[in-house]
Amino acid sequence: MKKSRERKYQELIDLIKLSEQTTILDIGVADKEYSPFDNYFEKKFPYPDKVTALSILELNEFSKKYPKIKPVYYGGRIFPFKDQSFSVVISNAVIEHVGGLAEQTFFINEMIRVGQKIYFTTPAKEFPIEIHTNYPLVHWLPKKTFDKILIKIGKGWASGNYMNLLTKKNLQTILDNSTAETYKIFTHYLGPFPLHYTVIIPS
Repeated sequence: MKKSRERKYQELIDLIKLSEQTTILDIGVADKEYSPFDNYFEKKFPYPDKVTALSILELNEFSKKYPKIKPVYYGGRIFPFKDQSFSVVISNAVIEHVGGLAEQTFFINEMIRVGQKIYFTTPAKEFPIEIHTNYPLVHWLPKKTFDKILIKIGKGWASGNYMNLLTKKNLQTILDNSTAETYKIFTHYLGPFPLHYTVIIPS
């Protein structure tokens, strides 16, 4: 986990060249941290006063831990910011939780609307172990079957719109249907399997 988070953080720094002048919107931060790798960007980035954190959760514990970061609560869908409000918009493993392909396309469009540069990540559906539940292979079954299995094994919290994993082909489809004029997808591997994808807009 640490190696993966550090790799993504370094990739972000290298590709977008963040600085003390860069204004950043981070979408989907965690209020409660269940591992030392949660909110990894907030732990590492040296200019917290340039960061705004957007969440559908109240960020009470987050605000205590990161008092220089501006927390913003919203009810989902349209981001509560004007067009091109931020130099960079980032989001780590959130897009698979916002709904189906239409909602995921809308989410990308909102990132593009409020940011000049976008960097987001999502776990690869092609990886044989589903990383949220740690169960192998079942996420390759049809969505309805997968949800029924999740409920049966006591992991119903991960069913329905909570999780819509993306293959690379799915990701390309929603990006092609979005307002992105150009984009680039990077694939990170673990052994022979894609582990997660990172996307830069514009490329």
